[in-house]
Amino acid sequence: MKLEEAIKSNKFRDEGHKASLNIMYTAYWLKSNFSSSMKELGLTSEQFNVMRILKGKHPEEMCVKDIGSRMIEKSSNVPRIIDRLVDKKWVKRTTSKEDKRETLISLTDKGIKQLAEASAIMEDIGRKIIGITNEEAAVLNELLEKLRASDNQK
Repeated sequence: MKLEEAIKSNKFRDEGHKASLNIMYTAYWLKSNFSSSMKELGLTSEQFNVMRILKGKHPEEMCVKDIGSRMIEKSSNVPRIIDRLVDKKWVKRTTSKEDKRETLISLTDKGIKQLAEASAIMEDIGRKIIGITNEEAAVLNELLEKLRASDNQK
């Protein structure tokens, strides 16, 4: 669907303005598609992101600050997300032996199984809704990284 149809407007200052709106609209569209499927598993996209981050370091534990620095949505309340994952017994919390003030988080076996199921669903949805080739995806990735490169120049 064209952006103009989706937002019922064709008034843009220029192509850069349209592109920024298109990126925001598409990001929300992707998140909505993924979130509705994750909801069936009792999982939010933020919880899924935390579990994927933990899986990347498994079997090592990670501190909350390190998890937060790797989140897609930097404004996420990581301690609250972890509280909910602990309640579901998908992650466990321990205290660091080196620094008693530091809390360490790791996936449980139950969490690993839940993440595997969620990841399979996410991959399936991704294949169904992302209608571009690998070559097109590579070009898109390059353009998005170029867009974010301006963040380093501030």
